[in-house]
Amino acid sequence: DPADFSQYRRFRVYDHNGEVTQINELEWVDGKLWANLYLTDLIAVIDPATGRVTHYIDCSALETRIAHRRDTDVFNGIAHDPATGRVFVTGKNWDKLFEIEVGL
Repeated sequence: DPADFSQYRRFRVYDHNGEVTQINELEWVDGKLWANLYLTDLIAVIDPATGRVTHYIDCSALETRIAHRRDTDVFNGIAHDPATGRVFVTGKNWDKLFEIEVGL
């Protein structure tokens, strides 16, 4: 609940291989939960009614477009602007923010 941060519901997330773990950085996008999978370049698109991963979005190509420095870290950031439908992703200490377009 955004008003008091109390837990509304809990569910397990799974795909065709079983339970999905290391879920990180959640974002609500058009009725689905998008979640970065920690230490990967993947975003899991999750159906909140069932907990099933309906799609994976591979963002590994973005890492070739950033400047690597000593403090550059993992892919880890999703933001959605519901007014425009735009989705942005980045990583810890990345020097760039990317707008992505995904047709699901």
